Amino acid sequence: MFYQICKILLWIPLQILHPSIIFGRKNMPKGKAIVALNHRSNWDYVMFGLSTWRKNVVMAKKELFKNKPFAAILKNFGGVPIDRDKNDINAIKICMKALKENKHLVIFPEGTRLKDESQIMGEIKSGLAMIAIKTKTPIVPVWINKKARLFRLVKLYIGKPFELDQFYDKKLDEETLEEASKIVREKFLELRAQHLTKKQKKEAKN
Repeated sequence: MFYQICKILLWIPLQILHPSIIFGRKNMPKGKAIVALNHRSNWDYVMFGLSTWRKNVVMAKKELFKNKPFAAILKNFGGVPIDRDKNDINAIKICMKALKENKHLVIFPEGTRLKDESQIMGEIKSGLAMIAIKTKTPIVPVWINKKARLFRLVKLYIGKPFELDQFYDKKLDEETLEEASKIVREKFLELRAQHLTKKQKKEAKN
């Protein structure tokens, strides 16, 4: 209940300050799913979370939990702290448990924000592929078209879910995870290409 009330109270002011519009809601599975967003700003999950009524479990860097009041809000919104400097086994266990309970797990597969807006996308870390393969969970790519700024409209595109089923029951060595991560990146770039403006498509050709 607290979660829904917070969403209602925050939606209007945040839509004024950081307006966003989301497309492709019909692509979101009802059952378990890993929702993967490209990462451009600290507002990315806020924009996505306020646009979907379902409560998600979201991986967030542990530094965001240092402030106790903010940490309490994050945890109520499904936030799970993760140490990006090491293999955080506890966080991974929480993620896998959430998927076993048919929840939606939100992950930023690049691991950190893309600070240079001229870049299309950062490196895809292997954690997403590993969790998706081990739990046999569909991945839903969400493309955020630009970095959130005050009063700047941001568009979020939810792509069709896909599975890395060709890797199910295989040994997950470094080479396998690298290959699987390349497929994840290709799916993101395909989704981006589908929603480029005519001007952007023309610029990409030149």
